[in-house]
Amino acid sequence: MYEDFTVTDRWTGTPLHCLWKGTVVAIATRHADATDIRFAVNDKPVWIAMPNLAWVEQKRRTGKVITDYLAAQTAGRYLRQIIESGYDNGREMYTMTVDEVLEHAKAVVQEAGGTLNLPSLPVINENMQAEAQMGIELPGEPRMRMNESVSIRHPESRT
Repeated sequence: MYEDFTVTDRWTGTPLHCLWKGTVVAIATRHADATDIRFAVNDKPVWIAMPNLAWVEQKRRTGKVITDYLAAQTAGRYLRQIIESGYDNGREMYTMTVDEVLEHAKAVVQEAGGTLNLPSLPVINENMQAEAQMGIELPGEPRMRMNESVSIRHPESRT
């Protein structure tokens, strides 16, 4: 989905390869009430700052949480949108509003067909979820056979 994609810059027509690199709670790094999602865009760092209040609002409005996976996908979808709409490509940081986070998170879940279908991060093996590759299970996730392979690019429903 949005952890590794290529998009064309609106103004230059240049293809830009966008790759998720990490998620950092910005309170620790820049004393901001935000979560920063880092992408490499043609190997240059680009950060998407998401206000932490969005996590609170998501829980209040829907009763559901924004997971790390959903946050990364939400930021990636936003990044793709701003590139396609002609963003200022000289900046290293872009800040989302609470409403933008909630709007993009909802769209990501709809596109994926549910949060269980979101790709695991980090992508270690395109044909296997990271948890299965590393031999671990995350708390609260459905039990999965360790040799079970799930397509990361086009996830199938796990029922």
